[in-house]
Amino acid sequence: MAKIFPAKPFLLLFYGYPGAGKTYFARQFTENVQAAHLQSDRIRGELFEEPRYDKQENDIVTQLMDYMAEEFLAAGLSVAYDVNAMRIGQRRKLYKMAYKYRAKPLLIWFQMDQETAFSRNVKRDRRRADDKYAAKWDRTTYDSLIGRMQNPTASEDYVVISGKHLYNMQQSAVISKLRGEGVLGHDDASSRVIKPGLVNLVPKNQGRFDATRRNISIR
Repeated sequence: MAKIFPAKPFLLLFYGYPGAGKTYFARQFTENVQAAHLQSDRIRGELFEEPRYDKQENDIVTQLMDYMAEEFLAAGLSVAYDVNAMRIGQRRKLYKMAYKYRAKPLLIWFQMDQETAFSRNVKRDRRRADDKYAAKWDRTTYDSLIGRMQNPTASEDYVVISGKHLYNMQQSAVISKLRGEGVLGHDDASSRVIKPGLVNLVPKNQGRFDATRRNISIR
C-alpha cells in the first residue's frame, strides 16, 4: 500500500494517561504517513543511562525535541511530537511553533480509564520497541502525574480516540480529521520521500549525557 504523503506539513501532539498507547500510535502512524517520529522517551534513554526525570534533564530533552521539530518543520516535513503534552502552556508553545512554519497543529487525545492505563504502565515489557525507553511509574508518582494534567480546551483543535481501540480504527479517525483540514492526500511517496536519517543533537554543554550518543535516527 502506498504511503500517504501530506499535502502540507502538520505537527501532531499527544495527550493522555501514561500507558494509553501514545507512542505505539505515533510509531505506527509514521510508518503509514510520511512524518518524522520524535520520541522523547527514546531521546532521554539515549542520552541518560539512568534517567532521573528531574527539571534539568527534562529541560535538556525538551530543548532537543524542540530543536529537531523546528528543523523538520522548516524543511517542510511533518512531525509526530511524541511526548505527553500535559499542560496548556506547553501545547500553546508547540502550536506557535507549528504556525511559524505554516504547519497544521493537531492534538490527539487518547481517552482511557485510569486503572487500565496504570495496569498497562506497570506491565511494560522492555523487549518491546514501544516500551524499551518508557518510564514505569509507581502508584503514587503516577497519580501525582495525572493530577497535573490539563485537559484540552474548547479553543484547541483536537481529535479524541480510544486507547482501547485497534490501531486501524485510531488511524482512520486521525486521517479523517487531517483530510478534513486539507492536510493529507494519497501518494506513493517512495520517489519523493524526505529522509532525515541521522539528526545531530548538537549537545553543547547540555548536562549529564553520553557524548557517544549524539545522533538519533528518526523515521
